[in-house]
Amino acid sequence: MFKKILIANRGEIACRVIKTARRLGIKTVAVYSEADRDARHVELADEAVLLGPAPSRESYLVADKLIAACKQTGAEAIHPGYGFLSENAAFAKRVEEEGIVFIGPKHHSIAAMGDKIASKELAAKAKVNTIPGYNNPIESAEQAVGIAKNIGYPVMIKASAGGGGKGLRVAWNDKEALEGFTSCRNEARNSFGDDRVFIEKFVEEPRHIEIQVLGDSHGNCVYLWERECSIQRRHQKVIEEAPSPFLDEKTRKAMGEQAVALARAVDYQSAGTVEFVVGKDKGFYFLEMNTRLQVEHPVTECITGLDLVEQMIRVAAGEKLAFRQQDIARNGWAIECRINAEDPFRNFLPSTGRLVKYRPPNQSMEASQPVPPEGGVRVDTGVYEGGEIPMFYDSMIAKLIVHGKDRNEAIGRMREALNGFVIRGISSNIPFQAALLAHPRFVAGDFNTGFIAEQYPKGFSSSAVPHDQPGFLLSLAAVSHRRSRERAATLTGQRRHREVRIREDFVIVLTEIGSMFHVTLAGKTHEVAFEDNLRDIAVHGHFDGEAFCAQIERVGLGYRISHNGSSLFARVYNPRAAELEALMPFKAPPDLSKVLISPMPGLLVDVAVQPGQTVRAGERLAAIEAMKMENILFATQDCVVSEVLAKKGDSLAVDQVIIRFQ
Repeated sequence: MFKKILIANRGEIACRVIKTARRLGIKTVAVYSEADRDARHVELADEAVLLGPAPSRESYLVADKLIAACKQTGAEAIHPGYGFLSENAAFAKRVEEEGIVFIGPKHHSIAAMGDKIASKELAAKAKVNTIPGYNNPIESAEQAVGIAKNIGYPVMIKASAGGGGKGLRVAWNDKEALEGFTSCRNEARNSFGDDRVFIEKFVEEPRHIEIQVLGDSHGNCVYLWERECSIQRRHQKVIEEAPSPFLDEKTRKAMGEQAVALARAVDYQSAGTVEFVVGKDKGFYFLEMNTRLQVEHPVTECITGLDLVEQMIRVAAGEKLAFRQQDIARNGWAIECRINAEDPFRNFLPSTGRLVKYRPPNQSMEASQPVPPEGGVRVDTGVYEGGEIPMFYDSMIAKLIVHGKDRNEAIGRMREALNGFVIRGISSNIPFQAALLAHPRFVAGDFNTGFIAEQYPKGFSSSAVPHDQPGFLLSLAAVSHRRSRERAATLTGQRRHREVRIREDFVIVLTEIGSMFHVTLAGKTHEVAFEDNLRDIAVHGHFDGEAFCAQIERVGLGYRISHNGSSLFARVYNPRAAELEALMPFKAPPDLSKVLISPMPGLLVDVAVQPGQTVRAGERLAAIEAMKMENILFATQDCVVSEVLAKKGDSLAVDQVIIRFQ
């Protein structure tokens, strides 16, 4: 077994690998960029080595620096995590040639399966079901349109070296094929250094279901059941679960056996994932193979009881798998929500900055530790309260994982955990996750990869998530106001005649039975009890005898109440104050039709117009890169450019003016 390993990654996955290494008695070396100098993974590791400037192409993607760090610290092996160089065959080969062990598959397996074009040819030879498509690199946008027409729309345009939703577009017509090819190629070149793009048929109403495989250097290979990954937004996974609510045992077994056949065909030696697209008739087709650890690996760990990072390390050290296919358990149900730094109320634009508050829900499970028989809650993260979310890397803040005896228990546990997860200072997608978990179709398991686009065609807003008990939210606002007034009434040193006095209003009446409040709304009285302090944002308590967890926050003169994806802003007035409030003038928002503003912090990578130019609605104006994604800004109406206030290469702040129009 290794004495010391280097983790060629950052953030959550670096912290995750450190936990297993520490349990196995292996010392760890972290690497970091200048932007990550104070990152959590740097603090957790036994040693840390600075790689270079913040951009990943100057730090985490520089093989020479990683290998030099290994030699400098005496690390015997490298764990690549996911992303960055984890699926780079040239890097794996170079590591092996330097006498360092790569904790992952052999370079020839990565080369065969990491390349989506070559992997499809291999899959076909291994008698794995494959999707119709054009599997040779495409040279031009015009050729892409011709191929797309021949296959028949809709088609999926994908970068050969892509992953994580980057370098991928779905085109439904010639225009989208033309633009999608160009964007895919640019993203692939910038993120992976490989701009090859191919096209395949897009299966409508598909499910994205993947099989976890594990092979060793002694010829053993098994599958560790499946993960349901169909809840996606713009081809990036949002919620994953294991097992899938859609598969029957016959299909599950057939998919597992095909995944193992493919892994054996390339002598696969590590943890890997074979991804399938599954139609509503349960017909399944090979999509791609990820030759690395997946972001969603914790749900597999929960239902099998296996530590996948440990298995990768043991296989890399030359050990045999300690179990056979028939020994692999499948216990209970696990769900993972990706908590990302993005604003769901602004079309999920990236959100960067300081984590002013970071309070995860109470945890009863931990990575690399046995799963409790009753299940529980686990949070995998690489951040801490007060830390920065930089613009240079992906948007993940944390992974929230729950395990229950069945799917309904897991859903209930996840909803409660999301309600109790407090993040402030930056925006997060927690409200959106909570809304998805409460959606009747998700609860019923009736969804496919188009679910989010179908259910939220105009984007997400709190008004799109009506609460099934609006009286509950109003009651919490009323009680919160009463508690705040009670606290103010106890303050000493108030000026005479200015002190706060409590009056019994028509809405809320305090009952002196412990901390119980009675709230009367529309003639019905509810009982509300809080268990937490007034200063806490995540509040636990009971409403009409039922336990709840909600988030309550004082905002100006009112209260923001959030629960199960619904959000309510309420002000609590006495009758006279309500009359006066109704007389207050309304301040109209500023007119933004004459400017183009940056919707997010990011790097301005392109300005497509110049002063005096006439622009038509729908034409490209600029492109902003943030968290490894290229975001294109289009004109919403016909206009004439007056002046361009930012230039290519500028770092933009949110709401910064880029272009003015006449």
